[in-house]
Amino acid sequence: MKAYKGKNILITGGLGFIGSNLAGALVKFGAHVTLVDSLIPQYGGNPFNIAGIRSRVCVNVCDVRDSFALAHLLQDQDYLFNLAGQTSHLDSMVDPRTDLEINAAAQLSILEACRKVNPEIKIVFASTRQLYGKPDYLPVDEKHPIRPVDVNGINKLAGEWYHLLYNNVYGIKACALRLTNTYGPGMRVKDARQTFLGIWVRLLIEGNPIKVFGDGLQLRDFNYVDDCVRALLLAGASEQANGKVYNLGSKEVIGLKDLAKMMIELGYGGAFELIPFPPERKAIDIGDYYSDFSLITSELGWKPEIGLREGLANTLAYYAEHHRHYWDANA
Repeated sequence: MKAYKGKNILITGGLGFIGSNLAGALVKFGAHVTLVDSLIPQYGGNPFNIAGIRSRVCVNVCDVRDSFALAHLLQDQDYLFNLAGQTSHLDSMVDPRTDLEINAAAQLSILEACRKVNPEIKIVFASTRQLYGKPDYLPVDEKHPIRPVDVNGINKLAGEWYHLLYNNVYGIKACALRLTNTYGPGMRVKDARQTFLGIWVRLLIEGNPIKVFGDGLQLRDFNYVDDCVRALLLAGASEQANGKVYNLGSKEVIGLKDLAKMMIELGYGGAFELIPFPPERKAIDIGDYYSDFSLITSELGWKPEIGLREGLANTLAYYAEHHRHYWDANA
């Protein structure tokens, strides 16, 4: 995209799953990319994610809660892709204050820094479909009631709305994408902190059965990471997106049991088993969910291009080759 050629771009969570894939795309477009990541072990940062572009980006190991460091890094940046966050729904219930600090308070500090040192910057914030909670109707559009079912959802909502407020009141150009289940190379797979699909990938490659909660009939939609990156880039380059919230999603809707079967059919063998919902997960489960993403299609021209089977095949092939960089096989 021509909009990014020669531009200075800061990505928070830049060594994480989506941030590193976004960095790879921006480097190809000729952007000057700085990545910020705390590399705290329980979050998603992994230096191997940028192995192919390490010499072409600047990496700053920094926590988004460090407001002084972020204020310095934000100077002279043309774009901020604000992807850093605490993503584990269970962790947010066990340690709600840390989730608040990262997903809400730190976001406010970042926006204040932009207002003071770089009010011309354009910000794209990675929000989540988790804000909607248990759907009243399907597919879920942006007008659906907001009803988070966990602390993570509430704090992500606050972070999102801070961005919209600063756009509307202070003229800091900002928009938000409510991501659905994003998957692909670079995602956290050693546990289920980032996405259940990650631990499914690990179990399959290790030859262990995939564990599907409940009856496995829960419906979900998924976006391959390349499609997610393209949506972020389109939103960043669009003036029309300023002050807006957009859903991402897919026309391919699938039950989790059928998803497990599809993964097993891709040549790595394996099996799946249905197990009862753990009580702590059942309490925050939302049942069926899939998004209406027609708004971003009509306004920015985005729609997913990578089919689920193709995306899963790419993902499994990546981890079959590189798994030693993502989990300890002996752990």
